Amino acid sequence: MKKTTTHDSAVHGRLRRIEGRHNALVKELRAAFAHGELTSDGYCAIEGMRILEEAIRSGLKFKAVFFRDSAENRAERLLPQLADHVETLLLPDKLFASAIPSETPQGVAALVRCKVFKLEDVLARSHAGPLLAIAGVQDPGNLGTILRSAEAFGAGGILLGEGTVNPFNSKVIRASAGSVFRLPIVQIKLPEVLDQMRRLGLRLIATSSHKGTPLDQAMLSGPLAIFIGSEGSGLPRELLAQMTDTVAIPHSPTVESLNAGVAASIVLYEAARQSNSPLRHGGTE
Repeated sequence: MKKTTTHDSAVHGRLRRIEGRHNALVKELRAAFAHGELTSDGYCAIEGMRILEEAIRSGLKFKAVFFRDSAENRAERLLPQLADHVETLLLPDKLFASAIPSETPQGVAALVRCKVFKLEDVLARSHAGPLLAIAGVQDPGNLGTILRSAEAFGAGGILLGEGTVNPFNSKVIRASAGSVFRLPIVQIKLPEVLDQMRRLGLRLIATSSHKGTPLDQAMLSGPLAIFIGSEGSGLPRELLAQMTDTVAIPHSPTVESLNAGVAASIVLYEAARQSNSPLRHGGTE
């Protein structure tokens, strides 16, 4: 039998038990997960130990952390990493499950304030790496993969066009492995910023599965914005007509097209390679 220490008592003493589904914070958590976007005061809902620790590592502000009864032991690991003013709540398993959409919840969730950027913030980072403009990517897993690769390969910032899934959707956050917390991201109407991007000297590069300059012959160094289209139809024609160049990723003719997340990752890697960005060896999962 585990002996209770003073530290354990202090940690568990911070937990406030909630029984009712109408608690204001529980309702806010449920709504944030259901809508897949920021709350009115700028918080998003996240769940899982790894994602919460990524949020802590990224310096995000926590409003509340929720533990289910059967995962109360996770508080010993998380609470010492949280400021004293953060609300920490303990919920019955059934109540916790009613607020969390995950099919395999890990028993811990939170409301965190994500960083909000303006268009000018993102455009100002075009010198730091290629900007990534995403048009109509609706699958949360694809967008999360793109954001993770964007951070891994040194993208300067992200422009999310109309029809793209909200970056604060919980499935996007999970697939991004926390990259969404650290990247400068702005949601805009892409056609309205093309002239501004050109005035900054950015080349506008479209990606295609079928035609364009082969990737190994394309010039992807210098200031540029890489445009990634939707999973099914690619970039809208009105955007394609405005591009400086189109880059194609050669692949087997038996495959119709590449997944948007895979295509973006390959192009971002090639851009990083050409610009001599310092890439280090890392793990995969």
